[in-house]
Amino acid sequence: MFKFLKGVVGGSGTGPKDLPYNIGESYASAWGSWTHYRGTSKDDGSLVSIFSLSGSSAQDGHLAAGRNGVKRLRTVRHPNILSFLHSTEVETFDGSATKVTIYIVTEPVMPLSEKIKELGLEGTQRDEYYAWGLHQIAKAVSFLNNDCKLVHGNVCLASVVVTQTLDWKLHAFDVLSEFDVNSSSTGPMLQYEWLVGSQYKSMELLKSDWAAIRKSPPWSIDSWGLGCLIYELFSGTKLTKTEELRSTASIPKSLLPDYQRLLSSMPSRRLNTSKLIENSEYFQNKLVETIQFMEILNLKDSVERDTFFRKLPNLAEQLPRQIVLKKLLPLLASALEFGAAAAPALTALLKMGSWLSPEEFSVKVLPTIVKLFSSNDRAIRVSLLQHIDQYGESLSAQIVDEQIYPHVATGFADTSAFLRELTLKSMLVLAPKLSQRTISASLLKYLSKLQVDEEPAIRTNTTILLGNIAGYLNEGTRKRVLINAFTARALRDNFSPARGAGVMALSATSSYYDMTEIGTRILPNLVVLTIDPDGDVRSKAFQAVDQFLQLVKQHHDRITTGDAIGHSNSGISSISGDTGLLGWAMSSLTAKGKVSEHAPLAPANANTPLVSVASTASSGLDATETVPVPSSLNNDFADHQPVPSSPTSTDGWGEIENGIHEENYSDKDGWDDIEPPAALVSIQAAQKRPVALPKPQVTNARPKNTGKAFVDEDEEEYWDSKAAHTPKASKHLNKPAASPDDELWGEIAAPPPKTIVRPLAVGRGRGVRSTPKLGAQRIGRTSSS
Repeated sequence: MFKFLKGVVGGSGTGPKDLPYNIGESYASAWGSWTHYRGTSKDDGSLVSIFSLSGSSAQDGHLAAGRNGVKRLRTVRHPNILSFLHSTEVETFDGSATKVTIYIVTEPVMPLSEKIKELGLEGTQRDEYYAWGLHQIAKAVSFLNNDCKLVHGNVCLASVVVTQTLDWKLHAFDVLSEFDVNSSSTGPMLQYEWLVGSQYKSMELLKSDWAAIRKSPPWSIDSWGLGCLIYELFSGTKLTKTEELRSTASIPKSLLPDYQRLLSSMPSRRLNTSKLIENSEYFQNKLVETIQFMEILNLKDSVERDTFFRKLPNLAEQLPRQIVLKKLLPLLASALEFGAAAAPALTALLKMGSWLSPEEFSVKVLPTIVKLFSSNDRAIRVSLLQHIDQYGESLSAQIVDEQIYPHVATGFADTSAFLRELTLKSMLVLAPKLSQRTISASLLKYLSKLQVDEEPAIRTNTTILLGNIAGYLNEGTRKRVLINAFTARALRDNFSPARGAGVMALSATSSYYDMTEIGTRILPNLVVLTIDPDGDVRSKAFQAVDQFLQLVKQHHDRITTGDAIGHSNSGISSISGDTGLLGWAMSSLTAKGKVSEHAPLAPANANTPLVSVASTASSGLDATETVPVPSSLNNDFADHQPVPSSPTSTDGWGEIENGIHEENYSDKDGWDDIEPPAALVSIQAAQKRPVALPKPQVTNARPKNTGKAFVDEDEEEYWDSKAAHTPKASKHLNKPAASPDDELWGEIAAPPPKTIVRPLAVGRGRGVRSTPKLGAQRIGRTSSS
């Protein structure tokens, strides 16, 4: 039932006040007596099209045909038929005159004639688009004639409209009627055929030979109309008389035979529109085949889909750009979103998206990408991370922090080294958009684990990432993380590019360290690398030492001139030239997760390569000689150093040494720094180099041995470990069982100095010096040792 409203039209040019849509500007053309308007919904502002038809009285013949068109459009549904949304009929009064108006609201469309002018296609691209449009209209006509036994009655250029996705749709159903197969009937089969222009009528319809029409196939009238549409389309002019259909100069040669059969003078010999779709050579082109494949994607097997999507990026460049962006792109996004498309389709999606403006990209592509991050398909995840630089800048901070990062973070602990590395590299794009809470509570924990990953390339790139995102950490986090990550781990890594990356990271982040940290923690660790076995590491170490010494000298000069009195702990600016991003290590991992120990590193710039792989020798140094120190220094050390309550490392990684294992790792991010006691600050330099220890002063708790000097084993282990900053596999002692994380952290952090005098253990040889052991060791003692 139609809804008849009686009232006064509200506003000017906005339509009836009770119509839930706003009426905008009209198009220049429309079918018949209808007027086609642009419109919007009053609820959500979505675009619509509004068609209106007015008459002087309710009995007007045009209004009766219009009501038939509304009824038919509402009940007939097909992908290539205009979608109905709403209709109403309004009666208004203007003095003594009455005006009745019918409104039909549909999906937003544009007349075909105006859309063709707007697109301005030429040559092959025009023919391919016309082929796709005719293919759609032929399917709609075939559906009406063959499946519904309906006759449209006036197929022409004016009865076709184009959607926002450039699909062609059939409308203007005012004349539409059932095909009457009752040969005994004598009345007209098409009640409103008088609305059809004579130039569009076939010979039998023009003569009103209803008996011949009833004996003809159901498609005979509409096949003639389709021929008229083809003529108007390719000639670019509106058909004015039937004789013009004989002019075939503008018709493509591949379509000409079918065009002539559609316009056959004998109704029974006219080509069925379903046969036109199946047999015509004209419809076999790249655009039609590509869209057809996309529309039946779910029916294709995985091999066909993979092959298609790998070819699609190159194929898209050959198709009309507007059709690719407005038709193929939505189809591709939908296929990816609902799982019908394979991972290679993401490459095509991003390539098509690169042709959009930033605003359109955010609306048409980004929502699909965000949803894909929740996919469990590892191939999709890899493809997303590999192309993150193409869309990462378009992501908002809120979306990254709340919707993307939780899914990406699962890759940090993935069993595939290749995926772990891709996840790590993606943080260079995502980290600037993360909140401080997410960085501190989640990201730094994962990076702490990756710095001890089994893959050397991942360890190296973790150091590089930390150097690059240091500016996004708050001051407290930087002080707690950077020096510990670079000096305690990166500079002691047995993979030379990792050590080189640590040196470069320290140089690039030099503005974040105060003078105390530079003098007591950074320079001592860098100086050791000036005798590194790897030449590239040595070169970078010398450059870094020169840089930090220059900073210290500048600080000294400022204090001397009175410019920085009382500000010795202020931040120092980086030397010019170290402010750029560090380059990634060249990936040594394949998709299967294999690694090469000789992975080269990408240079940060053309002049300063980040890390070289000329040598991958361990950075462990064999300390064969020791420098004697006065006994007074040793005695002073023994007398004044507080005895720590537990063996806690002073390099900031003591929590593992103290027994904090994996089960409570979530409470810490792995970067906590334990500051050394105040008494140790003055002797930091002495702690950073190997020395020969003289006989310590012992108490009565340990009996004197007049044969050989006795040295506490804990003290000897500490100094020896300082002499060799990288553990050697051949020097490992038997250790008690520990978790894997405990072992990794134990190997990179040297135990603190200890001078506590302990009673002689049972079974230990009195006065016997233990053999010096190189590297940071943890001695497992039992009652029988």
